[in-house]
Amino acid sequence: MLEKKAETFNMNRVIDEFDEMTRNADQVQKQTLKEILHKNKSAIYLRNFGINGDNTTDPEGDFKALVPLVTDSELEPYIKRMVDGDTSPILTGHPAPAISLSSGTSQGRPKFVPFTDELMENTLQLFRTAFAFRNREFPIDDNGRALQFIFSSKQYISTGGVPIGTATTNVYRNPNFKAGMRSIQSLCCSPDEVIFSPDVHQALYCHLLSGILFRDQVQYVFAPFAHGLVHAFRTFEHVWEEIVTDIKHGVLSSRITVPSVRTAMSKLLTAPNPELAETIRDKCLSLSNWYGLIPALFPNAKYVYGIMTGSMEPYVKKLRHYAGDLPLVSHDYGSSEGWIAANVTPRLSPEEATFAVIPNLGYFEFLLVSETGEGEQEPVGLTEVKVGREYEVVLTNYAGLYRYRLGDVVKIMSFYNKTPQLKFVCRRNLILSINIDKNTERDLQLSVESAAKRLSEEKIEVIDFSSHVDLSTEPGHYVIFWEISGETNEDVLQDCCNCLDKGFIDAGYMSSRKCKTIGALELRVLEKGTFKKIQEHFLGLGSSAGQFKMPRCVKPSNAKVLQILCENVVSRFFSTAFE
Repeated sequence: MLEKKAETFNMNRVIDEFDEMTRNADQVQKQTLKEILHKNKSAIYLRNFGINGDNTTDPEGDFKALVPLVTDSELEPYIKRMVDGDTSPILTGHPAPAISLSSGTSQGRPKFVPFTDELMENTLQLFRTAFAFRNREFPIDDNGRALQFIFSSKQYISTGGVPIGTATTNVYRNPNFKAGMRSIQSLCCSPDEVIFSPDVHQALYCHLLSGILFRDQVQYVFAPFAHGLVHAFRTFEHVWEEIVTDIKHGVLSSRITVPSVRTAMSKLLTAPNPELAETIRDKCLSLSNWYGLIPALFPNAKYVYGIMTGSMEPYVKKLRHYAGDLPLVSHDYGSSEGWIAANVTPRLSPEEATFAVIPNLGYFEFLLVSETGEGEQEPVGLTEVKVGREYEVVLTNYAGLYRYRLGDVVKIMSFYNKTPQLKFVCRRNLILSINIDKNTERDLQLSVESAAKRLSEEKIEVIDFSSHVDLSTEPGHYVIFWEISGETNEDVLQDCCNCLDKGFIDAGYMSSRKCKTIGALELRVLEKGTFKKIQEHFLGLGSSAGQFKMPRCVKPSNAKVLQILCENVVSRFFSTAFE
């Protein structure tokens, strides 16, 4: 997809520019807000609050005093007008050229977010910055390639005539993407036709085949999310013999039926290559339980790259199994609403990874997260945060989001010059709560990790998991859904169920369990392939395969996903931990 660089990438210059910007983070923030308000001074939303771009001597003070903190629900009516084709300056000074779709896994439906040229430039700036720091630690060769598991779903045109696609699709399909990426040496193994294939299963097969055809040139392996990397190599375990046959005979598998993809791949698979086929076969047969698969396939790869924090943490253990001794490098921190921070310390493990906020990507405020959950202070600025404290990120960007609460909780770990380096903690919204109990996605994850240790004693792993609050019983109780890699006896699963229940250490939960105002936790074990069915469901709603995140808590409003889970239960257990 990415052609050879047209200009020399100056790594030191990019790092120097970042250093200069972060030394003056406070001034950069003020200037960035001033530019945002100037570009969008005609926006109806801002004018409704008495903000008129240039007509103020204290833009920052007026902005904070007049514009309220909001969530996506408050902005939804404004964005809907944009989707419906209203070209008046609603949130931005000019109509947004496209609208992005979030993954939709949290609420059961994707939400709309404006996508503008400024957001595209922010994306390229962040990629350049992160690449500079990454390449300083892990230099890649001029003729190096990247095996990139990227997928661009289709854009569609709304009834109002606005192009709509996932955030990743809007980036990959933007005319500036290819030109902007040329200079950072990211030659992709796969042809464009594979990336833009309408069939993600055929695309994944072709990504794997393309990577092996260029195996000696592959310098790093990438997917937007760790889940995508694990899914890719789990798929390889099942299709590797077919890929070897394709290479041996120089003929593409009949499973590839999309004409444009067949044509493009046939140009790579030009002749039989029995020597390469035999090499791959020997490598696969020599591995023990696929440990070290990635370096075995790609001997010159220097690292594996993708988002590995937050909801992706559960996949890191399996990814490390595939990666062997290769470093796992955490991708940068952002969301469908926009990028926020770059990984400038790429040698840190995913568990230790921090991200330095880039001060000109937006105007950032931080709401202190109260340990008691009571009261809410005024947010503080980028340079005013305190190390060791946890905050919710509040974003103002060029694309019409003003004082927008992202819902992400981050912990300030240190400072890079005057910009904070943060660690993602969790989504702020409670996902499991019946009465006084308060458990987040992170709490669920820790409970599952604890219980999975008992399962690992049987050499079985948790493939994926989700949860649900069941209020159909009296009292209500937590339901944890597991898909596991093998069969084990009921005593082991009962132990796991008890461990899950004891793994929620929130005081409100434990006291409610002890006095039986919350019922016994239920573990439901699912048929193999259940979570793949859920992924297919979200892809059908328009999610990109590369952007997909498994929903960790399924609410009643997410009826179809709940139905898929409940229809695929093979066994169930109730905790006896508090009896």
